[in-house]
Amino acid sequence: MTIVEILGLAASLSLLAGWRLYAAVLAAGLAMRFGVLDLVGAPALPHALAGLQVLANPWVLGIAALGTAAEFLADKVAWLDSIWDTLHTLVRPVGGALLALAVVSPDDNALAVVVFLLGGGAALASHAAKAGSRAVINGSPEPVSNVVASVAEDGLVAGGLWLALSHPEWAAALALVLAGLAALLLWLAWRILGPLWRRLWRA
Repeated sequence: MTIVEILGLAASLSLLAGWRLYAAVLAAGLAMRFGVLDLVGAPALPHALAGLQVLANPWVLGIAALGTAAEFLADKVAWLDSIWDTLHTLVRPVGGALLALAVVSPDDNALAVVVFLLGGGAALASHAAKAGSRAVINGSPEPVSNVVASVAEDGLVAGGLWLALSHPEWAAALALVLAGLAALLLWLAWRILGPLWRRLWRA
């Protein structure tokens, strides 16, 4: 793998972890378990992907599978989704940061800190976009829009994970698309929720 592919994969997994952390861990673990990813790192990152091998552990895969199932179900119920997102405000960014660090597996401590911070920031951005947009949708009295949004997110994450892990040459482009989508959702959520928060603050 080239350094661009490795960094693109790290960014993509971090961003996707902000939407579905457990699914990202499960997919990366299965990819390592079945040899989907090329373990030969770029010259500048000779140990890249080595950190992901821990995700292939059966215990890790089992817990990630349980988390994926729980998140899939919780995400379909509006009030439960809001609670789930709140509880994962810290978990998803930290998980995304650790995924990025595991992908790059840098020898240099300074680079490790940079990768950890960028991975955490990417996961936090996509988590905020997910939680913000769903806060708008969950406020609707009818349940259909919430389920539709959840299924759309499931499809986005599943497709993104498949593309990033099976075609890492596209991972950097995918990361740019995901970052753009997160920025758009954050902007829309702010446009809708911002005036409401300001009114509540003045009250």
